[in-house]
Amino acid sequence: QLYDGYDEEYDCPILDEDRVVDELENQMSEGGVIVDYHGCDFFPERWFHIVFVLKTDNSILYKRLENRGYNEKKLKDNVQCEIFQVLHEEALASYKEEIVHQLPSNKPEDLEDNINQILKWIEQWVKDHSS
Repeated sequence: QLYDGYDEEYDCPILDEDRVVDELENQMSEGGVIVDYHGCDFFPERWFHIVFVLKTDNSILYKRLENRGYNEKKLKDNVQCEIFQVLHEEALASYKEEIVHQLPSNKPEDLEDNINQILKWIEQWVKDHSS
C-alpha cells in the first residue's frame, strides 16, 4: 500500500512518499523509466537525466480542473500553484537547472508535440551514451 490515509479537504489519497521511493528503487536503478507525477521533490536526483514540467495557461487549467469535478479549494490551490510556478520552482530546487525543462500543456496538439520532443531527447541521449 502506497497510501497513508485520505485527505478529505482535497478529496484524494495521501501518498506515502517513502514507500513510493522504496517501491520504485529497483526499477529506477535499471534505467529506461519515465515517471509521471504532479510533484518531484521527494524523488532522488540520481534517478533522472531530464525533468519535464508541464505548464498550462491558468484559464485553461481552471476549466480543465472544474470539468474533472475538483472541489473549490483544490481547484483554487492548483491554479495558484500554476500562477506561482510552484512545480517548476520545486524541480529547479530538486535537480540541476540544466536538466529541468518546461513544456506547454494547453491544447491537445501540445501532447503530441511534447511526446515528439521527449522522444527526440531520448534518441539523442541514447546516441550520446552508446559506446
